[in-house]
Amino acid sequence: MHDDIALKASDLALWFDASEPWLVRMLGRKPKRTLKAVDGVSFAVPRGSTFAIVGESGCGKSTIARLAVGLYTPTNGSLTYSGGAGSGGRMRVQMIFQDPYASLNPRWRVKDIIAEPIRELGIRKGAAIGKRVDELLGLVGLMRGDGEKYPHAFSGGQRQRISIARALATEPEFLVCDEPTSALDVSVQAQILNLMKEIQGQFHLTYMFISHNLAVVRHASDHIAVMYLGGIVEQAPTEQLFRNPRHPYTRLLIDTIPDLEAPNRQRKQLAGEVPSPLDPPSGCRFHPRCPQAQDICKRVAPALEEQNGRRVACHFPLQPATP
Repeated sequence: MHDDIALKASDLALWFDASEPWLVRMLGRKPKRTLKAVDGVSFAVPRGSTFAIVGESGCGKSTIARLAVGLYTPTNGSLTYSGGAGSGGRMRVQMIFQDPYASLNPRWRVKDIIAEPIRELGIRKGAAIGKRVDELLGLVGLMRGDGEKYPHAFSGGQRQRISIARALATEPEFLVCDEPTSALDVSVQAQILNLMKEIQGQFHLTYMFISHNLAVVRHASDHIAVMYLGGIVEQAPTEQLFRNPRHPYTRLLIDTIPDLEAPNRQRKQLAGEVPSPLDPPSGCRFHPRCPQAQDICKRVAPALEEQNGRRVACHFPLQPATP
């Protein structure tokens, strides 16, 4: 792998057996059913950057997050980190979860929550552990005395700061952030995103940012991959994607974002519901909801092809806007 690439996914897939019990299938002569949560996804995350994966609920983005930290094993394909400072030259990877209310042990003091990974990995010994916990609390904008409290004493934004401190306790090089701000108020979201950006610059971290909110990832990411029903439909540098979306799904997602400078602009709403991943449409999976679908879209799945530094999976990509 190239030295500038922190993580590379090649034809990554994760399928789940969603069949009914064997006896029920035999009596009813029903076939096996497979849920293809992620199906043939490839991407590369440059070192030191923020790579965002966006899409509606059920598109597979959180499944990729769990694959990235080893909670799932791929059915097919591979997901490879470049060499890092961890054990055996492996890159240290950590995850920040979506819900700060559920991801912290309510029976432990904050100082113990943050100290646990330091102690378990043997990163510090003795009194140095407490000192490191105090450093991490200060790093995320909390006071040393906050370490004596329990998670219930904090607001949602403060709990997410504790989650970030715990993730940083392992001295990671790569952070997988699974919708880390979606459970927070809008004003608090901005504070957490700014904090994460500061920490990234200070420690030269690489982020994979999972979100359903394009408005959030626009200000937090360098590169965006748009997912739909288990596959990537468009991938591009952030500003290029917002300036000239080429896939109809990307355009419709962007159209749903409120614009304070043009509040009365005409906005197209996403039509229909996301199809079931257990029974996806033939051909292009987006064609039942696509305003410009043609007959070939129903029959042939488009390949994710390189086009001027970006990748688009569409038979009839939108034309770039004129400068």
